[in-house]
Amino acid sequence: MVKRAKQVTERNKYEIRKDGFQVAASGRESGIALLIVLWITAVLIVIALSFSVMARTEIFSTITFKEQMINKYLAEAGLQKAIMEIFYRNTNKNNQVTFGGEEVYCTDGTLYYGEMSNGYYKISIDDESGKININIMTDSSGIILNNLLVNMGVEKKTADTIVDSILDWKDTDNLTRLSGAEDDYYMSLSDSYKAKNANFDNLEELLLVKGVTAEILYGNEEKPGLINFITLYSSTDKININTASTEVLKAIPFISDNDVQQIINFRKADNTKKDGTNIQSALGGNYAKISQYISTSDSNIFAIEVLGYKEKNADKKGYPIKSIIMVEGSDRYRILYYQSPANITSMKTQSKLRNI
Repeated sequence: MVKRAKQVTERNKYEIRKDGFQVAASGRESGIALLIVLWITAVLIVIALSFSVMARTEIFSTITFKEQMINKYLAEAGLQKAIMEIFYRNTNKNNQVTFGGEEVYCTDGTLYYGEMSNGYYKISIDDESGKININIMTDSSGIILNNLLVNMGVEKKTADTIVDSILDWKDTDNLTRLSGAEDDYYMSLSDSYKAKNANFDNLEELLLVKGVTAEILYGNEEKPGLINFITLYSSTDKININTASTEVLKAIPFISDNDVQQIINFRKADNTKKDGTNIQSALGGNYAKISQYISTSDSNIFAIEVLGYKEKNADKKGYPIKSIIMVEGSDRYRILYYQSPANITSMKTQSKLRNI
């Protein structure tokens, strides 16, 4: 009996394969255990790799965030520098070079370059009275905007549509101008809405107006967009030729390229305000034709664009800020508009650069 039990025990240690060979039963159990170990190892490797990727992503995000914050504070420093220079200019507006020998900043969009201990910034200051105010714009003064659009390369038909549609957008009636658009057009769109019938609150609102595209409004790295030449903040529909850009000057009716160059040269002569009498003498007989579209009055509203960046020649990765301020006295100002980060493609196309 004992002998038979021993034989059964020995037989249970083996299994008969299909080919007739005997194999140890414990071998199959070892194979299953090996597979389990391999699966666990694979899972652990995946977890470890995932953790490594997440850790690297977090480190990269932290570094990027740190660089962005440094660039932002450099831009904020540039903004304060620009505000200081506006007050400095107001104090020394009748002098190109002050007693201390420092240059008085231009407010025609000239780009200035500054350096700090931990980075760099670029700033530009624009007098808002040198731009086209679309909130004050009328049917008669709209010709300046129309000319500007055509000079920018916009087709005449599209320019007509944009100007008339802007006027329709902000007027209080529902009468459509020849090339304009009112509620019937906007309500026919897939994402329908109504004309505002009120002034613009910000320039980005123009993207809702018929004919205006993002490329027309913002431009690109090759050329500036419409947003660089229009405003909501000046007090007149006339153009201040003391501070207007070349693009806006060329859009004034009846003005010639020679007139524009005369104005630019006249402004560069001593970088001070020119009154109507001086401008009239500079332009000669053509002054009478363009006088209804221009002014030479002082302004107290300025647009400031700043780009802060840590590494030299790395301005394309910089942090952009745009602000519009109103000077309210010898030592006070009010912020009318602030955008951070901002779309300031004009700095990428700006050719006038001065070190500060």
